[in-house]
Parts: sequence; structure tokens; C-alpha cells
Amino acid sequence: MRTHQPFSLARCWAMVVKEFVQMRRDRVTFGMMIGIPMIQLILFGFAINSDPKHLPAAVVLADHGSLGRTVLYGIQNSGYFNLVRLVKTESEGHDVLARGEAQFVINIPEDFSRDLLRGDRPSVLLEADATDPAATSNAIGSLRTVLTSALQHDLKGPLSFLAATNEPIDLRIHALYNPEAITQYNIVPGLMGVVLTMTMVMITGLAITRERERGTMENLLSMPTRPLEVLIGKIIPYIFVGYVQVALILAAAYFLFDVPMVGNLGLLLVVALVFIAANLAMGITFSTVAKNQLQAMQMSFFFFLPSLLLSGFMFPFRGMPEWAQALGEVFPLTHFLRIVRGILLKGNGLNDVALQLWQIALFTAVALTIGVKRYRQTLD
Repeated sequence: MRTHQPFSLARCWAMVVKEFVQMRRDRVTFGMMIGIPMIQLILFGFAINSDPKHLPAAVVLADHGSLGRTVLYGIQNSGYFNLVRLVKTESEGHDVLARGEAQFVINIPEDFSRDLLRGDRPSVLLEADATDPAATSNAIGSLRTVLTSALQHDLKGPLSFLAATNEPIDLRIHALYNPEAITQYNIVPGLMGVVLTMTMVMITGLAITRERERGTMENLLSMPTRPLEVLIGKIIPYIFVGYVQVALILAAAYFLFDVPMVGNLGLLLVVALVFIAANLAMGITFSTVAKNQLQAMQMSFFFFLPSLLLSGFMFPFRGMPEWAQALGEVFPLTHFLRIVRGILLKGNGLNDVALQLWQIALFTAVALTIGVKRYRQTLD
């Protein structure tokens, strides 16, 4: 009888060649193996910045003296603040902070220059959106030194006695929405968006591919249903799953982490519906493109990774370069994080979140349209 070798290098090499051939044919998997490491390299190497600068700041300038303008120029030149808007009142400044249009509001009071020349230590008020402490801590820490150094060229000669005093300006800092800089207040509400993105996209990404692999796709094709009806029918059950996750996270945020819930929870649930639909539509689109469940999972991860890194959940959004911010604006998670933190921590209303909500709805419509078109091709 013919004996078999316990190990054959030729047979082993044949299996190696077979795997390379199969890898070459499965271009999606091969692309993921190359694409995901490249995305991580580019994002962590170029886009991630734990020391954000050029943060947008609004200014309430009630003083028209030269020293008030000098202080503003010094703040602008520090690199941490980008003066983007001039507001007239403190209430208008609060509205700008609530909508996320600025990270800071700098208030230079009336008669600032006159009081400084008299040696009365005039006050400068800095109001900061502290929902994300990591985004504002370095800028706030640098401001006291910036104010002192900005006046070095002016406080000379007869005014040199002011430069010799310890801190000629009284800097007052109001960290709004999260004055104690508690990290959980920022992370836990954001986890709602992260969990929904991860689960909804991955679960629905398997919907069509599962039907195809199990051989039940023919039953769907024989049913008198339109593509949009099939896709919506597959999405609706997972909407209830998404709301269960929202309820669990809200309960944990309130009872375990003491996250303040200032805004309207009903509005949050409405917004969550649009966000859940956006992720489900994306997952369904992946399922119509993928040939099998493995490819669907790979596409879901390919979508989830940049969403997580570019949304502002892990790293300050405004600390990223402009190209990374522009890319991050595409993902619905970026806008949902602003909405959920704004409602829970700031008490934002519908008018404050309308722009972000509209962008999520637009993403949903585009993703669902692509999914319906791809499903029609599947029918053919």
C-alpha cells in the first residue's frame, strides 16, 4: 500500500498558492486589508491632535480704547483663538456658544482701557463651551500669560508701574455646561452615537447578504414587493432595537454617571430616530453591495473607523486639519454628537439643532437612494 507523508512541502505550497489566488479574486477583502491600515496611519499621523488651536471665538467688545484692541490682537496672535465673530451682547454670545458656532466668547467691558490706565485691574471675561474639556483646557491655560504679554509694549515709560504689578488684568473664566470638566459628561452621551453606529450598520449590513447565502433571496425576488418596501421592511425592526439601546444608555447616564439632562428628551428621541435611520440605510446599502457576510462586515468596519476618529468623540474635532474636518462633516455621527451633547448638557431646542438634523436627514436620503438602486440591480 502507498504510504502518505506526514507533511508535504509541495501540498503546503499548493495551499499557499490557492490562498493567494483566492485573495486576488476577493478584491474587496484585499482592499480592506490595505485600506484600513492606511486610514489608521493617515488619521493618527496627520488628523489627530490633542492640542487644538485656532479655536473659533466670538468677541463682545464694549471698550473702544487702544488697549482693548491690543488685548484682542494678542489673543488672536496666541494661536489658540480665532476671532470669527463680533457680537453685541452677552446673551447673543450665549446663543453662539449653545449652537456651537464658537468655542469661546471673550468679553472686554466698557472703559477697559481707562480702568487699566488707572491701575484698577479691569476684568476680562472668558466664557468657554466646556462640553469637551480636552478641546478648551490648553487654550484656557494659556490665556493668562497671553493677556500679560500682549500689553508689554504698551506698559512702558509712565505706565511701567502697571507692568510691574502682578497681573494687571483680572481674568475671569466661566466654563459653561461642564464647569468641573467631568469627562463622563462628554463621553457618555457620545457613546449613544458610537453604539448606534456600530450596531445598526453592522446588523443591517448582513441583511441582504444573509438572504443570499441562505438561499432565501429567491423568495424575496418572487414576492410582489418593490425594492423600497423590502428595504424599509428590513429597517423598521431594527429601529426598535436602536431605541432599546438609547433607553439603556440614557438610564446608565442618569443613574450611574449622573450626567445632567437639561434639554427635552422627547426632542432627543426624535433626533435619534433620524440618526438610527441613517445608519440602517448605510448598512442596507453595504448589504446590497457586498457579495457575502464577510464583505458586509468589512465594509461596516471601514465606515465605522473613520466615523469614530473624525467625529470628535475620541479627539477634539476642531483640533483636526481642515481636510479632516471636511471629511468628518460627511458622517452622521459627527452631527449627532453635537446634537446629543447640546440637548443634554446645554438644553438646546429644535432651532439650535436644526442644521445638524438636516445634514443627518440628507445623508439618510442619499444612502437609502443608493441602496434602492443597488437592490434593483440585484433583482436584475
